[in-house]
Amino acid sequence: MVKWWDLDTQHCFRTTVGHRTEVWGLVLVSEEKRLITGASDSELRAWDIAYLQEIEDLGEPEPKKIKGSSAGKQDTREAEGGIIEGDEAPEDRILTCTKAGSLMREGRDRVVNLAADKTGRILACHGNDSVLELFYILSKEEMQKKMEKKMKRARKKARLNSGKGEEEDLEVKVEMTLQDEIQRVTNIKTSAKIKSFDLIHSPQGELKAVFLLQNNLIELYSLSPLTPALQPVRTSRVTLGGHRSDVRTLSFSSDNMAVLSAAADSIKVWNRSTLQCIRTMACDYALCSFFVPGDRQVVIGTKTGKLQLCDLASGTLLEMVDAHNGAVWSVSLSPDQRGFVTGGADKAVKFWDFELVKDENSPQKRLSVTQTRALQLEEDVLCVRYSPDQKLVAVSLLDCTVKVFYVDTLKFFLSLYGHKLPVICMDISYDGALIATGSADRSVKIWGLDFGDCHKSLFAHDDSVMYLQFVPKTHLFFTSGKDRKIKQWDADRFEHVQTLEGHHQEIWCLAVSPSGDYVVSSSHDKSLRLWERTREPLILEDERELQREAEYEESVAKEGQPAVPGETQGENYFTGKKTIETVKAAERIMEAVELYREETAKMKEHKAICKAAGKEVPLPTNPILMAYGNISPSAYVLEIFKGIKSSELEESLLVLPFSYVPDVLSLLQEFIQLGSDVEPLCKGLFFLLRIHFGQITSNQMLVPLIEKLKETTISKVRQVRDVIGFNIAGLEFLKRECEAKSEVMFYADATSHLEEKKRKRRKREKLILTLT
Repeated sequence: MVKWWDLDTQHCFRTTVGHRTEVWGLVLVSEEKRLITGASDSELRAWDIAYLQEIEDLGEPEPKKIKGSSAGKQDTREAEGGIIEGDEAPEDRILTCTKAGSLMREGRDRVVNLAADKTGRILACHGNDSVLELFYILSKEEMQKKMEKKMKRARKKARLNSGKGEEEDLEVKVEMTLQDEIQRVTNIKTSAKIKSFDLIHSPQGELKAVFLLQNNLIELYSLSPLTPALQPVRTSRVTLGGHRSDVRTLSFSSDNMAVLSAAADSIKVWNRSTLQCIRTMACDYALCSFFVPGDRQVVIGTKTGKLQLCDLASGTLLEMVDAHNGAVWSVSLSPDQRGFVTGGADKAVKFWDFELVKDENSPQKRLSVTQTRALQLEEDVLCVRYSPDQKLVAVSLLDCTVKVFYVDTLKFFLSLYGHKLPVICMDISYDGALIATGSADRSVKIWGLDFGDCHKSLFAHDDSVMYLQFVPKTHLFFTSGKDRKIKQWDADRFEHVQTLEGHHQEIWCLAVSPSGDYVVSSSHDKSLRLWERTREPLILEDERELQREAEYEESVAKEGQPAVPGETQGENYFTGKKTIETVKAAERIMEAVELYREETAKMKEHKAICKAAGKEVPLPTNPILMAYGNISPSAYVLEIFKGIKSSELEESLLVLPFSYVPDVLSLLQEFIQLGSDVEPLCKGLFFLLRIHFGQITSNQMLVPLIEKLKETTISKVRQVRDVIGFNIAGLEFLKRECEAKSEVMFYADATSHLEEKKRKRRKREKLILTLT
């Protein structure tokens, strides 16, 4: 359904129905006199709109006409075109909306976007596919010409059928259909699914359409009336910049200036300082990568099991090597920078060396890689890492373990067992003392590499830990997970340092610069984010406090505990929820009550001192009360109550301990007696009585106070009710005076009059039905 709203009165004055499914898009065309709506089916529905000024008699004054038409006419029109409305006359409406017809789309799925150009002459829509359907809306002159041509053809056909001469004028009826007014032009087929589009219709008749596609691509199409068969032509496209798919691997150059990112179809090299893409190369589905020492070549491990060696200067593929029979999941550069190690899905760890070979196309030698050794294991290899001294190599396997081998002899050294799910990522600290492992079980474990003992197990993320890397020359490390967060940890103190939030989808990988000043991350939201270390000191206590507040807010938002014992979930009538603000409001109430107690005790002591001294002794004023204008302690409590939002009052009182309730009740009795803010104070009073009913009724000391509250509340509420009744009567009198002077019927009276008309009509229909 489509709802019409009046922005002045902020109420819905009309609901248009007639759609079988949800309405996903709408647009106004033809000078806002026609509404086009798109739903989940393949039908576009058109509605004709007629505004009040077009159907009313301009010679009759509006106030008199409205009153006379509503009071003197019995309109029996039914709701036409699927519009939910009463029996009001056209003069009583702001506008009328009747169904004009339907247009059939070629797409079978729901309408995703429905829009028109600025002139309102071109209508376009698309679904969950890569096809944009274009329609042309005729102007009044074009419709008139088309109507005349259609009339001529109809008369000619009628003369031929009747056999009469041309001099006789035959009466022929020709109707203009919606398909004649809105004509299908053509379809524009893009290279990927459409996410959004925009149209520009030039005065020369050329139409330009720009598309933002799902693969992060921008395409521009042109449609000229001079082209044969109105075929759209793609004039330009934006292909540089970001990746078209998820980036699965990142790497920093040795000078911290270049960032390598690789995705399913391309490799891109970025300048860290300018954030510009300086090189784009084609590749297979990349899973891991690193810069070759010298930063002139890069090595890419692919999903097909190949190693691709690419030259950055020329942007060409130097060599492609069949490394593994399955995906190359991980690659690690050796500390001596003479080779690297790879691990793949074929359960093998392979060691490679760099070498210079003769190039067939050039007299100079070029870089190549050659395999030296291989280690065959029993499970798929997910991650490999060299130790800084190049004596050990750590291998994470699909059986949830990490095995450490000697590099020179490939003999088994240690087995790190403890994760419940496979270890996806790991890294070894700069001194070789620690190894940190991240797993799909959402935990990070810190191990000693000398004996293989687990120093600490940390619950790191709310989802799988996807990447882990130490900051060079420190025992700090970063982790990223599918929970869209990047976290920094201290491996010595086993503490969480900080959380970096900004990605909108799961984070696949990250890279820490060799200097440790930058971190770059990639996510499923197809964005790369660069993080820079600042000079501002990081206070861990403040970070923990912010984290605790965020966790508390998240926990209290999920709470479903009933406020009153024995109350079911359906009986809970609270409109608010427990948040940090409500807790702070309860703390302010407790502080105000404590100040009231202290000041009351001080005043009693002051009276005793004055009585003993026989003269008036000056009383020291509390600075808080002085800041509020030297008010009394009870007035200060009232100010605190006034400062709490009405929506948060009940949740704040719910947190309030019962030890403060007697003082709050006595203060509420005093405030209500004064007659100030009776409504919110009574709301808080009744809530306290409801949630602490058992403790209050069992306490004999509170019985006299409850009796006083009963008398005070009843009398003050009665006074407020009388004032409200008097004001309502005065407003009714003023309304009648205004109606008598201007002869205008108010909205409420018009509505009641309309309901009375409906009632009479239904009664009349029942009587007719009974007689028949």
